[in-house]
Amino acid sequence: MLWIEKYRPRALDEIIGQEKVVERLKHFASSRSVPHLMLAGPPGTGKSASVECLARELYLDHAEENLTVIPTSDLFSFGKKFLEGEERYSHLYRADESLLSNFKRIIREYSSLRPLDAEFKLMAFEGASSLPREAQQALRRIMERSSRTCRFIYCTSHPSAVIPAIASRCLPVFFSPIPDPLVESHLQAICAAEGRGDCIVREDQIGLLVAAARGDLRKAVMLLQVLAESGPDANLLSLSMTETDQVATAAFSAILTGDVMAARRRLETLQIEYGLSGREVLGALGNVVKRDFNDPRIACALAETDWVLGHSQNEYLQLNALVSRISREAGDIRRPG
Repeated sequence: MLWIEKYRPRALDEIIGQEKVVERLKHFASSRSVPHLMLAGPPGTGKSASVECLARELYLDHAEENLTVIPTSDLFSFGKKFLEGEERYSHLYRADESLLSNFKRIIREYSSLRPLDAEFKLMAFEGASSLPREAQQALRRIMERSSRTCRFIYCTSHPSAVIPAIASRCLPVFFSPIPDPLVESHLQAICAAEGRGDCIVREDQIGLLVAAARGDLRKAVMLLQVLAESGPDANLLSLSMTETDQVATAAFSAILTGDVMAARRRLETLQIEYGLSGREVLGALGNVVKRDFNDPRIACALAETDWVLGHSQNEYLQLNALVSRISREAGDIRRPG
C-alpha cells in the first residue's frame, strides 16, 4: 500500500501545518454552512485531503455519497477516453458528443442531485487550473443554478488560471508550504510506525528528503517510501527525480546548447505523453532552474511566461516563445560552479 494513502489525514485535526485553514474549515462544519471555496496553494499541502476531511465532518457516514471529486487534469488531458474508463460516468457519457458537452452534462447531473440527509452536497475540482475557459464559463452558470443543492470547491496551485467570474463567487482559502520541522517529524513518525529505524533510513537522509520536498508533504512521504524500499545506499538525487523531471532537465539542456527544436519536442512530450498543462510544464522547468541554475534572467522569463499563460489560449505558442527567449541568452547562462 502506498504510504501517501496509508498516512493520509482522515480528520481535520490530522491536517499538518495549516492551523488557520483547519480552524476555518471546522467553523464551516460546526455551523453547517459552507460557501463556494477556492483552496489555493502549492502541491502536497493538504488541499484535497482537507476537502475529504471536511466532508467527513459534515456528513459522517454519508460523506462518500455527498462528495463528488472531479480530477480535472486527468479529464482534460485524456479527454473522452477518461470518461469511457470511468464506470461512475457511464450512464451519462455520450460517445457522439464533445468532451465539453459530456463535462457539462455530468456536472449538471451531479450538482442537481439532492444530497443524502443534508442540505447541500460538495463538488470538488482537483487541479482546477486545468479547466479550459469554456468549461469554466459553463461552471459559472451551473453554480448559479445549483447553489441550493451544491457547494463548489476549486483546488488549485495556480488560482490566477481560474476566471474572475468563478473566483469572485468563491471564498479563497490559502495553503502554505509545510514547514520543514513538521515534514521531518511526520517522516520520523512514519518510520517509527513502519518499524524502520536509522538502520534503514538514516537521520541525515531524512534531512535530505525534507530539503528535496520543499514543503510538499506528499512528495516527502513518497520519497521516504522509495528510499526505505531501495535501501540505505540508494542515490537520493536520482530517487527524487521523476520521469517528468528528467524530461524537463533534458529540455533545458537542449535550450542551453542552442538546440531549440529538441527542446520544443521535449516540452511537447511533457504535454502530450505525460498530460501536463502549460503551467505544470513551467513548474517542471522551474524545478530544474532551482536545482541547477542561479540566473535572475531565467527566473524573470519563467515568471513572465506564467503570467502570460493565465491570459493565453495557446500554451504551445507561449512555451515555444519561452524556449526561444532563453536560447537567445544561453551564451551567458552557466551552471553555478
